[in-house]
Amino acid sequence: MEAFLTSVLIVALAEIGDKTQLLSFVLAVRLRRPGAIIAGIFVATLANHGLAGSLGAWIASWFSPQTLRWSTGIIFLVFALWTLRPDTLDENDTPQVGKAGAFVTTLIAFFLAEMGDKTQFATIALAARFNDLAWVVVGTTLGMMLANVPAVLLGERLAGRLPLDAIRWTAAGVFAITGLLTLFYAG
Repeated sequence: MEAFLTSVLIVALAEIGDKTQLLSFVLAVRLRRPGAIIAGIFVATLANHGLAGSLGAWIASWFSPQTLRWSTGIIFLVFALWTLRPDTLDENDTPQVGKAGAFVTTLIAFFLAEMGDKTQFATIALAARFNDLAWVVVGTTLGMMLANVPAVLLGERLAGRLPLDAIRWTAAGVFAITGLLTLFYAG
């Protein structure tokens, strides 16, 4: 349960104000098909985090548990700093709908936007940290959904009301605490 709960908390907090959450707001306003958008986000996240988690588990198999704890502890501290930097969504990051429909447009846009994103790297690190790939992927996917479903359903009304700085600092604190605890138990 530790892998699941840690994954949910870290990704849900890190996702608030993240580029992919901003994309969720844009998709909600442009496509106006919340069910299809939410389904696209779910499938894209599950696929992306499944691949990221598998990479993390594979990386973990190459290192001793001691080396892995030290390296993931340091990575979480780096994520704490990365989380403090606000994300933006460029105009060319916004998908064009075309004939694909809301589900396919969301699926492709969200999967690609998540590539190289901090929540994808967090999934890699979490899978390397915990020897429980399935619960990490389920947890990170649930964390993404907890942050993005309200963004889709409430759209721009929610965007202006969230205390993004406070949430960003909280997420950075969770990453830092996770990193410090990982380092503490590594020593």
